[in-house]
Amino acid sequence: MTKGSALVVGVGPGLGLALAEAFAADGHPVALFGRDAARLEKYASELTAEGRTARAYAVDAADPESLTAALTRAADEGGAPEVLVYNAALIKQDAPTELDAGEFADSLAVNVTGAVVAARTVLPLLREGRGSLLFTGGGLALDPSPDYTSLSVGKAALRSYVQSLHKQQQGSGVHVTTVTVGGYIGGDDPRFAPATLAAAYLDLHRQPQDQWEAELLYV
Repeated sequence: MTKGSALVVGVGPGLGLALAEAFAADGHPVALFGRDAARLEKYASELTAEGRTARAYAVDAADPESLTAALTRAADEGGAPEVLVYNAALIKQDAPTELDAGEFADSLAVNVTGAVVAARTVLPLLREGRGSLLFTGGGLALDPSPDYTSLSVGKAALRSYVQSLHKQQQGSGVHVTTVTVGGYIGGDDPRFAPATLAAAYLDLHRQPQDQWEAELLYV
């Protein structure tokens, strides 16, 4: 039986691309979302050349209307989704006493609001009403940094939202989980190599329902 599509929001050269590659290799048609149209088209073309099914959608996760439209279009063109991975984040240095209100709002629009919009859009589109909604969290949700204040607040808010959604969806056949990544992705530790980390997301999607939890602490 063919598999439902996997929608990966926040595809860049690190974890985002590795996630798209992992789900494509598992037989899912993949939709790649990000702001850099040329880069997305290159990634999609490379996956297609390998015999995968991949489409690119240039979109800003901070724009609710555009994100909703892009996700809906991807479901129409690539088939009903089985997986949503929300991996988008705005990462920048800022201190608690130096936050600009506008920049802080922009950060939350990507780190939190985009995830809410994506979840609400994809939930009713899921194939047979079942599937996985996976979100990239971070250790800053548990141990906030004064050097990355907006990101720390965003990851904490995302964690809270996902745990709330997990509780709401219990018994529905929808697996809702945040992957709280407690390390530097792509650094010297091989456990945090993008491909290794992406495999953990794929394992979560395959996980038996009696093992579902609201959070994977990846440390």
